[in-house]
Amino acid sequence: MEYVVLVDQENNEIGTAPKETVHTHDTPLHRGFSAFIFNDKHQLLLTKRASTKKTFPGVWTNTVCGHPGKGETATDAARRRLEDELGLVVRDLIEISPYRYRFTDRNGIVENEICPILMGYANDNPTPQEGEVEQWKWMKWKEFLNDIEEHPDIYSPWAREEAVILQRINPELQ
Repeated sequence: MEYVVLVDQENNEIGTAPKETVHTHDTPLHRGFSAFIFNDKHQLLLTKRASTKKTFPGVWTNTVCGHPGKGETATDAARRRLEDELGLVVRDLIEISPYRYRFTDRNGIVENEICPILMGYANDNPTPQEGEVEQWKWMKWKEFLNDIEEHPDIYSPWAREEAVILQRINPELQ
């Protein structure tokens, strides 16, 4: 069973809870992470969340999101999820920026996370785990930024906001 780390507004740990019980209409604040993985062609790996996901099913998003376990760093958790969910081993994975969000999906399920933004690199195509990722594609960064402007509803709200943060921090991204 996977557990999430519950936190207060200052990111101090206040407990843990089973992941499947946390995401509801009144989701408590907990730790997460959000990773953007690029290849050497400067393309971003985008994934479409499986239609069976509890939160934000069937939307396109950044490469991978998840939750660190108790005592696990966001970077270690991202490496674990990238390997488990997408079969990817990444290089140069680093934390780029802090981030916190609270969004409600069309079913009323709330995401409420302190969620650092990570960035790394891989050149292999993913081998997604069924039930996690429905589709994937590599997309040029500028094309992605244009697409989230033109078609915001097909992307997760955190991916849209995080892309703006990532671009501001790394304007050299092409």
